[in-house]
Amino acid sequence: MPVEDQISRKRKRKHAKVQKSPEDEATASKEADQTDEAPRSNAAGEISAEGEDLPSSNGVSLPVIDNEPHEFSELKLSDKTTKAIEEMGFKTMTEIQRRGIPPLLAGKDVLGAAKTGSGKTLAFLIPAVEMLHSLRFKPRNGTGVIVVSPTRELALQIFGVARELMAHHSQTFGIVIGGANRRAEAEKLSKGVNLIIATPGRLLDHLQNTAGFVFKNVRALVIDEADRILEVGFEDEMRQIIKILPRDERQTMLFSATQTTKVEDLARISLRPGPLYINVDHREEHSTVAGLEQGYVICDSDLRFRLLFTFLKKHTTKKVIVFLSSCACVKYYSELLNYIDLPVLDLHGKQKQQKRTNTFFEFCNAKKGTLICTDVAARGLDIPAVDWIVQFDPPDDPRDYIHRVGRTARGSGGKGKSLMFLQPSEVGFLKYLKEARVPLVEFEMPLKKILNIQSQLEMLIGKNYYLNKSAKDGYRSYLQAYASHSLRSVFDVNGLDLTKVAKSFGFPHPPRIDIQLGASMKTADDKVRGRRDYGRQPHQKKRRTS
Repeated sequence: MPVEDQISRKRKRKHAKVQKSPEDEATASKEADQTDEAPRSNAAGEISAEGEDLPSSNGVSLPVIDNEPHEFSELKLSDKTTKAIEEMGFKTMTEIQRRGIPPLLAGKDVLGAAKTGSGKTLAFLIPAVEMLHSLRFKPRNGTGVIVVSPTRELALQIFGVARELMAHHSQTFGIVIGGANRRAEAEKLSKGVNLIIATPGRLLDHLQNTAGFVFKNVRALVIDEADRILEVGFEDEMRQIIKILPRDERQTMLFSATQTTKVEDLARISLRPGPLYINVDHREEHSTVAGLEQGYVICDSDLRFRLLFTFLKKHTTKKVIVFLSSCACVKYYSELLNYIDLPVLDLHGKQKQQKRTNTFFEFCNAKKGTLICTDVAARGLDIPAVDWIVQFDPPDDPRDYIHRVGRTARGSGGKGKSLMFLQPSEVGFLKYLKEARVPLVEFEMPLKKILNIQSQLEMLIGKNYYLNKSAKDGYRSYLQAYASHSLRSVFDVNGLDLTKVAKSFGFPHPPRIDIQLGASMKTADDKVRGRRDYGRQPHQKKRRTS
């Protein structure tokens, strides 16, 4: 059972805790030491004499395990950590935990390669918490562990796991992410937060500008989903963060689903010489987990929404995630489905942070329902008991496909299903998936079983001003995203039948809009900026379509 999925087994009172936004949770100390005068730092991040140094680490012995353990009880962890793990319902470790936790407990630097859903969150949090406990960290010592995450949602996920793992420890913990209240974060940091989960931009901001943020005692840096951090444009921020943080005595744990040149460069500047490399995927026959049943369906553009609607109506008792290519498409289809009494939640990068947080936890705690989202939710998130992953819009490349389907069938024994929509002109994408060791079978959907709601849909869009406007925005952004696809030999925007595409948005004919079809010529830097803003389109020459 995957580390993150096992969280869903916790007691109901703990479920109620997970629903709370971390912005509403105080990271105040559980000890009287929290009331001590907060240390100060200048804008450059230099700690003044007011910050208290750690007690000497001489004599502190972190356990070294000779034989590879299989159960958490074999790790000789502290009683407080052991009790928390038992309350979370964990007993047997996953492979990344078996191979990663012992050397991390021994203080080694680790570069880990593991599929999403493999249980790596506990693999790095358990050693981090044990280190804080062994060194007797107090709030006045400042921050001892920093976990860097590529997205706010993943940071929230890690925060939830850390909260449970540290339930019986006196050390403090908190989260700093873009979109949250910066002043409130700064106040908590000045009081002393021993373990911090952060996104790169906000973390760098606090390191450079927050007075009272004591980070001179950082003993462990965790970089989770390193490839994704670099993909969304945070390479410069990460280099600055690593340069600012103290290097002496700092242990670094770097995890990445894929090993790219940039990831190797980041590892080179962050890890100490001779790190331990752990790859739990190299012996696998397939790039996706074994319990995942994967398929695709081929249908023309004009049938796409009708097929999606039919599928969702049939699976109202299931937990489903639907991936779309742009924020505007998510907004339109979620508004449309809710309007026609098929309730769905939506999650995309243009929403305010509080909205995203609330939606994320609402869907996490739901036993059934549908979430419409962009790839902002595709990496690292643990949403319990997802039955189906539907890729309404195909991903940009096989790596994104693998991360999308990683939301279901998580961990050992996990089960789930995945369905990808392809147009006849897009079947060439299957070749790339096969090369990436992704096993797929074709699902068939008889035409007579697809609900014929086209005329009602077109009538609704024609009469409802707000849905009509949203449909046009979605139609425009769909074409823009299609034009910027990295596999243009397969996904050729010029080969689309615009009349059929328009029908999938509820128009009988292509609407007259300003469309930016020059996206296919944009530079790699533009691509990075677009991903970083989760859907922002770079400026391009406009042309009219009718």
